[in-house]
Amino acid sequence: MRKLLYIILFFFYQILSCQMSKKKIPCYDFSEVLKVEPTPLYKPHLDASRSFNVNILKNTSQVQKYINKGKFHTVKKTGKGYRVQKLDYSRAYLVSKAKATLEKIGARFSKETKGHTFTVSSITRTLEDQCRLRKVNANASLGISSHNYGNSFDISYVRFNNKLKTNPKLEVALEKVLRYYADAGRIYYIKERQQSCFHITVRNY
Repeated sequence: MRKLLYIILFFFYQILSCQMSKKKIPCYDFSEVLKVEPTPLYKPHLDASRSFNVNILKNTSQVQKYINKGKFHTVKKTGKGYRVQKLDYSRAYLVSKAKATLEKIGARFSKETKGHTFTVSSITRTLEDQCRLRKVNANASLGISSHNYGNSFDISYVRFNNKLKTNPKLEVALEKVLRYYADAGRIYYIKERQQSCFHITVRNY
């Protein structure tokens, strides 16, 4: 009987040890992440991101550190011209210049479309968030993303006025606003076909 009890206790100890070790090991290999070379189109986004003096965000504690320092600011769920969808793989924080730029883009879009809204589909991501995202979306970045620095966000071009429905007229209006800020040297943006969104990185202007 005692021998059986020891076997059961040993079995549970092994399970507990395995679970604890899994918690300590990140789901990404940082050295491998750094090896991935950005495309020429994407490189300016990373260069702009690094200019804000924010280290690559690996986990929640690093995000909290920048919040405590007053470096990251909360993006409201709703603002003039925009709505933020439920974020499962990113966090609603941005550096002050990126937050202000998002609000300006929203306000300009609202003015030019007489009150319509666009949807922000992703904001700041840690490497852990990115790793979780890759498990459900094979197109998620394998390397460093500009989302990892707190100055990038995605805007859907298939969701306007909080409805998932294509609207060519509003899509054109949205890109017109983005082009205005890009030409003014405030942002870089890429139209991502697979994700149906504009990936926007705010420059340190």
